[in-house]
Amino acid sequence: MSEVARLNSRVGEVFLAFLVLGLTAFGGPIAHLSYFRNEFVTRRRWLSEQDYADLVALCQFLPGPASSQVGFALGLMRAGGWGAAAAWTAFTLPSAVVLVLFALGSAFMEGPISQGIIHGLKVAAVAIVAHAVWGMAQNLCPDKRRVAIALVAVLMALLVGGSAGQVGAIVIGAVVGLFWCRGQGVPTAHDMAPGVSRRAGRFAAIGFVALLAGLPLLAWATPSLVVAMMDAFYRAGALVFGGGHVVLPLLESGVVQTGWVSEDDFLTGYGAAQAVPGPLFTFAAYLGAVIAPGTGALMGAVLALLMTFLPGMLLLVAVLPWWHDLRQLARVQGVMRGANAAVVGILGAALYQPVWTSAIVGPREFVLALTGFLLLGVWKLPAWAVVIAMATGGLLITL
Repeated sequence: MSEVARLNSRVGEVFLAFLVLGLTAFGGPIAHLSYFRNEFVTRRRWLSEQDYADLVALCQFLPGPASSQVGFALGLMRAGGWGAAAAWTAFTLPSAVVLVLFALGSAFMEGPISQGIIHGLKVAAVAIVAHAVWGMAQNLCPDKRRVAIALVAVLMALLVGGSAGQVGAIVIGAVVGLFWCRGQGVPTAHDMAPGVSRRAGRFAAIGFVALLAGLPLLAWATPSLVVAMMDAFYRAGALVFGGGHVVLPLLESGVVQTGWVSEDDFLTGYGAAQAVPGPLFTFAAYLGAVIAPGTGALMGAVLALLMTFLPGMLLLVAVLPWWHDLRQLARVQGVMRGANAAVVGILGAALYQPVWTSAIVGPREFVLALTGFLLLGVWKLPAWAVVIAMATGGLLITL
């Protein structure tokens, strides 16, 4: 078999493997990482247990959707750039298609039954975000110093508001973590084959910074909705530390506070995103379709989806060649601990506004949300099952 035929075969293998996961991988990022380990370490033996552990550590260290970044890197190591593209496309496409169809259909959802289901989806968002805040706080704020960083972040996110409050909270958390959170041990790292050259890493780093700095200027200089969407979704994807749920306040700042999407539509889509397999970031496809309804829905969905995922993938390619050395620096570890603690605070602020204030309008909604939280935290039900239960509960309340 020629080299080209072998590469094509591997690209096809990557696409089919990730398509199956994209159709079946419910449960959020942590569950996705377990699916990947079973499929690619245990069954297919594409890489060793140690290599996989180091790859997961890298993607949890970087901003962006950790499970999608791991999948992208697995495709990259297996079949190069085309393999990375195949892995991302196959894992992302199923949930993105479902959410775009949901966005197109939600415009026609009227009457008490539809409104009850939508009300239940908003309550489901309360339970799911509360559960995410609780779990992240236990892992990322295990001491008094990081709890203090998180509390400051809550205040900044609520009092300053918008992107300025969120970015400011992360910057303050990172700076404080540099001095407060360094002396806690540095993990050892196996020298993992990166699958990408240092030259490519430099180009990716330049591209990431150029887009992050240039898109806001371009959006300010031109009235184009396309450019404004590119800026909002790229910035949201670039600042997601600590897990997919953190994209909620960042996207809310970019699309609700600008008037592109109503709070009701935003929370309804977020609730629906919990019931589909694949990465939570495909919520962006729903928002893009809502922002550009009618004939522009598909284009809006594709643009929002690509711009939300792009910064995380650029950062991954930028850091992969240097990860072994970078991971050993105590200062880097301190910065990330502080930034992650601030992220808990930002998500906590989002739990209050807009999630809680929009969905909990009475005691029945509170009881329903508490039930959903307990189903997730105590009975360990998957998120999609809780979403169905909450939608049913919302329907009963409305009727």
